[in-house]
Amino acid sequence: MGTAIRVEVWDADADAGRAAITAVMDEMRRIDELMSPYKPASELSRINREAGKQAVKISSEQFDLIVRSLELSKLTHGAFDITFSSVGYLYDYRKRQEPTDAQIAGALPGINYRHLILDRRAGTIRFARQGVRIDLGGIAKGHAVDRGIEILKKRGVKEAIVTAGGDSRVLGDRRGRPWQVGVRDPRDSKGMVAVIPLINAAISTSGDYERYFERNGRRVHHIINPKTGKSSTGVRSVTIIGPDATTTDGMSTSVFVMGVAEGMKLVDSMSGIDAIIIDDLGKMRFSKNLQQITPGDARKPVGASKP
Repeated sequence: MGTAIRVEVWDADADAGRAAITAVMDEMRRIDELMSPYKPASELSRINREAGKQAVKISSEQFDLIVRSLELSKLTHGAFDITFSSVGYLYDYRKRQEPTDAQIAGALPGINYRHLILDRRAGTIRFARQGVRIDLGGIAKGHAVDRGIEILKKRGVKEAIVTAGGDSRVLGDRRGRPWQVGVRDPRDSKGMVAVIPLINAAISTSGDYERYFERNGRRVHHIINPKTGKSSTGVRSVTIIGPDATTTDGMSTSVFVMGVAEGMKLVDSMSGIDAIIIDDLGKMRFSKNLQQITPGDARKPVGASKP
């Protein structure tokens, strides 16, 4: 998945615990093989090659995650849009390459979640026009984390954390105390701006520091605004806390694109969702129901009371 995966479990049987971790890692690899846009043999790559020409039959898992993505697109009025890749694939952050304005203008009409035509009965997807590409990078890692937690539950694990990059979900508590998940300082890779105590909850952070390069005083990063085809501005990072990692992953990307005012308004309208936004001046903003929890703060943990 192009990121570090971490699994920690508590189990009275060490061998059972190790086997559970192995099972989660195997599931992560399976999902990567299915949904990676960088692997030519993946189902997602096949969709991008063929769906502009004909309907493509896909797995129910991929179908359902695309449906979930479209629901988020409608909720956020297009701020979340997996067709961003119609322009996004033109960027290469390792090589410090970005498309020209003319290239963006030529590819931008491909960005529109309404171009995706799904047939539930046939289990197929097709694109309404040529030039459309999809990328599930804004939601697939959260999905993988949730799948990992489900595997652990089925194996009887009561206390665990599964992390994929900026997406984490905790199961239960950590031997009687909350799990502590840090929120990184977007301008200091070793610094934390907050530590959030969690029980049975998920947390995701999207930041402009994950994949980026600097050019002429601009930070060119991987969170693309679907309206412009360029890196979103106005925010350095967004952290979302919620019931599952698929939701928090997708919401962190959405709110980043929406910006502080519109994004926080959406969060505050949703039940069970909280946010910490760090704007482009470094100021932290908190959703209305989220207590400001800093290192050493012993207040009530965030999360549901039941697994």
